[in-house]
Amino acid sequence: MNYRRLGKTGFDISEISLGTWQVGGKWGDDFSHDNAEKILHAAVDAGINFIDTADVYGAGESEKAVGKFVKSRSERIYVATKCGRQLSPHVSEAYQPAVLRKFVEDSLQNMGLETLDLIQLHCPPTEVYYRPEIFELFDRLKDEGKILNLGISVEKVEEALKGIEYENVTTVQIIFNMFRQRPAELFFEQAQKRNVGVIVRVPLASGLLTGKFSKSSSFTEGDHRFFNRNGERFDKGETFSGIDYETGLAAVEELKGVFPAYANLAPVALRWILQFAAVSTIIPGASNPEQATANLEALRIPNLSAEQCAAVNGIYEKYIKPQVHHLW
Repeated sequence: MNYRRLGKTGFDISEISLGTWQVGGKWGDDFSHDNAEKILHAAVDAGINFIDTADVYGAGESEKAVGKFVKSRSERIYVATKCGRQLSPHVSEAYQPAVLRKFVEDSLQNMGLETLDLIQLHCPPTEVYYRPEIFELFDRLKDEGKILNLGISVEKVEEALKGIEYENVTTVQIIFNMFRQRPAELFFEQAQKRNVGVIVRVPLASGLLTGKFSKSSSFTEGDHRFFNRNGERFDKGETFSGIDYETGLAAVEELKGVFPAYANLAPVALRWILQFAAVSTIIPGASNPEQATANLEALRIPNLSAEQCAAVNGIYEKYIKPQVHHLW
């Protein structure tokens, strides 16, 4: 495993880490603590030392599983969670310091921890980034020993750029992949200037970039790839990176021609992301232990050549950019 510095946190974390949105099993299935435990052990046994969760994943069961697991291991494992998405309606006015404090305290209790390594605002409405009192709360929580660091998880590049103006924001979690390239234009440069860690989520565009899907692929009703293709439940960009499914399939077919040696494109897609120096870690998800360790194949393959990178960019320009580049 290779490790990178997570910005101002000072943490040295695994280049490929673990996101736990579906750690209890496949999307839509009941949460399995047995499955979660197996995935977490497989990940840490392989050298992963950073785990990302949220209070809403598995209705709190993901946090419970992560907390129990971390206490069972002797290694230093960095835990990141998120708060804010429990709010309903999810509007700026609902974000109040007292409410957010309660969320942080609930997460600590849920995980059985005394301090959170990293608490992230969970894709708040854009207006929240213009409310200093929200960010000031986390300075107080740090002084009280309840958190070590504040981060933000964002939908839009503009939110990231505004968020890192707050000195206490140490990390930004953002969607970035072969089919979502805009963060590399300006945000990465600014993050590096401010020593802000970059956590990349949705690195495989909800599995699209594995190359395993086809027009006949089906998804269960509880899977966001079934119910959120047009942003019915949350931001459309979280599902297939906001790309029309058919367009995505056509782009993936061309990618396969660029990388004929790979039956599974996932390692190539992850390697592409790691070639950006601003990236601190990638947090692909896993619904079984094999997926958690298969992602690490990206660490064993060579960097993409200049010709391959140019081909990837050409496919992005042809299929993807007109649809999504201006939106996020």
